[in-house]
Amino acid sequence: MKQSLFESRHQGEWEHLSRQLDQLERSRNVPQSGDFPAAYRRLCHHLALAQARGYSSLLVDNLQQLALRGHQQLYRDRSRPSASLSAFILVGFPRLVREQWRFVLAASVMFLGSLVGIGLLVYLFPELVYSVLGADEISQIRSMYDPASGHLGRSVERAASEDWVMFGYYIMHNIGIAFQTFASGLMFGLGSAFFLLFNGLTIGAVAGHLTQIGSGGTFWSFVIGHGAFELTAIALAGAAGLQLGWALIAPGRLTRGEALRLAAGKSVLMIGGVMLFLLIAAFIEAYWSSSAVTPATKYTVGALLWLLVISYLSLAGRVRHAPE
Repeated sequence: MKQSLFESRHQGEWEHLSRQLDQLERSRNVPQSGDFPAAYRRLCHHLALAQARGYSSLLVDNLQQLALRGHQQLYRDRSRPSASLSAFILVGFPRLVREQWRFVLAASVMFLGSLVGIGLLVYLFPELVYSVLGADEISQIRSMYDPASGHLGRSVERAASEDWVMFGYYIMHNIGIAFQTFASGLMFGLGSAFFLLFNGLTIGAVAGHLTQIGSGGTFWSFVIGHGAFELTAIALAGAAGLQLGWALIAPGRLTRGEALRLAAGKSVLMIGGVMLFLLIAAFIEAYWSSSAVTPATKYTVGALLWLLVISYLSLAGRVRHAPE
């Protein structure tokens, strides 16, 4: 079907839904009409068709914005803010990640690609680690993950009662990295790209070095659990930053200010999900990763957590569309 015919056939529905959303957004006391959920599902179907058929980016962007507004109203409990949070976690966030898959893919390639690449190079050419890390850093890392040290993943041994202190430390440290990676996207995306590559090279060099010297067992059993949430969060923070940068580089028919405002709305929502992932990662790292559980158990749990994260981002919030 040609785009012009598609638009003429459904334009009335979109305008009617837009007017409904205007009313809902102006007042929290306006109830949703009985046909609103069906109209929203119909719009999602139209959006999927427009993307699959390669219609113009202007039409797709307009439908995406309308769908985002509809989602926020459909899943918002107008009397309980907690319902909005639940809807965002269960539906909104994973759907947003899939919607922004191009930025997510670009960020993942930069971050995970550099991580795996330098890790393999350091494993094959051990002296290369000194090009990425300083001698003092390497010495401290070796001590933290020495199988005979007795304080896995810690520079010094600590009591179990201090885990809550480390929980707070991990939260602040991880959120700092994520915010830095996100906010630097305002430098036309170059800042986000730099921090994605920098963090990937640093983590990869550590992994390759520890594996090469025989401490890989302690290192991998420590990071596999919280890594599912932490590494994914860093990549998603980078994706949100790249989106800001792209809005400045290629605003299309909009002014840079307008394009940035639209991109920021989605990016800030993305960062909300990133914060949730980092809270979970910090909890796992503080209370599980450094525990005295056997490595086999940690690998099993870690694999399940990775499967959970991938399934959540890939499947949660999907809507079945009726045939047109």
